[in-house]
Amino acid sequence: MPTRPVDNNKTLYLGIDGGGSKCRARIVSADNLLLGEGISGPANPVHGFDQTVYSIKDATLKALDDANLAPERIADLVAGVGLAGVNVPSYYEQMNDWAHPFCKMFLTTDLHIACLGAHSGEDGAVIIVGTGSCGFVSVAGEQSMLGGHGFPYGDKGSGAWIGLQAIKAVLLAHDHLGPSTLLTDLVDEFYQLNGNIVSLIEWVAAKPSSIYARLAPSVFQAAEAGDPVACRIIEDGVAYIDALAKCLLDKNPPKLALIGGVAEKIRPLLSPEVQEKVVDPVAQPEFGGIYFAKNSSATWRKQLS
Repeated sequence: MPTRPVDNNKTLYLGIDGGGSKCRARIVSADNLLLGEGISGPANPVHGFDQTVYSIKDATLKALDDANLAPERIADLVAGVGLAGVNVPSYYEQMNDWAHPFCKMFLTTDLHIACLGAHSGEDGAVIIVGTGSCGFVSVAGEQSMLGGHGFPYGDKGSGAWIGLQAIKAVLLAHDHLGPSTLLTDLVDEFYQLNGNIVSLIEWVAAKPSSIYARLAPSVFQAAEAGDPVACRIIEDGVAYIDALAKCLLDKNPPKLALIGGVAEKIRPLLSPEVQEKVVDPVAQPEFGGIYFAKNSSATWRKQLS
């Protein structure tokens, strides 16, 4: 992994949060002044190394531009990079071996930086419920992760999982092998199928999880309208997230945060005993990436001295 001398007078800190739908970047100065932010496409190495590194660099360059800094300042960034998928050792190694353009890069999971950001580096637990789903808890130096097995094998309760269940239900209804559902019209409208439900397969075949996740709002809409099929999908997903939360809470974290595009919809549907432990995150995962970069950089410097 490339390393360059750290100049404390020039060093900037970069936080990267990369997932199945998007990559967010934030840059701060050494004294924690927010300078710029940027957003790009998916950054999950499970779905492609080239796309991931492109999104990281693109989001970073946009953040530099937002900060009115020259693109060349990318070489002054100490980066804390949290990515979905790097809990799998082979993907971690691939990303950690990347010939990155930064001064220094410290790599960890998106869950780790989400927890750091949500609880200002203190003990706690976090569940990401966005394109995918996964849980993470850190108590007294002990860290555990639950879920995170990836779409379509895992990620239950996530936007991608909800979208996939909706597509299955619509196809079953089309073949008269399942109950009719409002989802048929909503999916038809969403993909502009003009009644040709079978063509839905062409839209979603071999597509990344983010494509399925875009359907999740339609499923919540149908459930809120009382559609039994949509209600069952949402209830099944909520039950999983609730069970995941209870497993994390068994580790005795003082608080639990939910993060991600589906979190706002899921949170009020959780059981009362889980809801009473749920708090709003203090900061977004990108700031957890900055926290991770600063701490890791300090440790690294001590090892060099």
